[in-house]
Amino acid sequence: MRDPFKNPFPASDVTRHSIWEMLVSRDIDAFLAADWSMVEHDFVEEGFIGIDGRKQVSPDNWRLAFPTLSAYRDEWLRQARDFATQSFAEDARTAIFATTTLEDIEVEGDMALVRKKFDGGLTKADGTRDVMQWQTLYYCRLHEDRWKICGFTGYLPNPMG
Repeated sequence: MRDPFKNPFPASDVTRHSIWEMLVSRDIDAFLAADWSMVEHDFVEEGFIGIDGRKQVSPDNWRLAFPTLSAYRDEWLRQARDFATQSFAEDARTAIFATTTLEDIEVEGDMALVRKKFDGGLTKADGTRDVMQWQTLYYCRLHEDRWKICGFTGYLPNPMG
């Protein structure tokens, strides 16, 4: 059984190791703290684009929900703050890490395509289940000597089709 907190990429694979830290460990901790400042330097603002797949298989239903980084930041903060008001019957951090898989990073020069998947959920204090079952394709690039997110196509069904 995999350790959900352990980076699957060895420190010697600097690119993949640092991308995993950015998109899993730092992202989850920042989201739980509802603290954008923890991740704001993980993005390339110029030319940023975010597509909301709306958990739909057909690209005809996808939307350009985040034409700017500030539009994404505002939605990210809204979701994080909403999440912080909820009560869970289990440790949210542990459950989110267990739900998250990021093991596929394709690197070509100074660009990377990253596949992050969610498959599971969290049990709420009232016994209901908050299902987390989607995936995101992140577009990353080496910018100012570190890997950063320059866009994504997210909220895609997992699995597709």
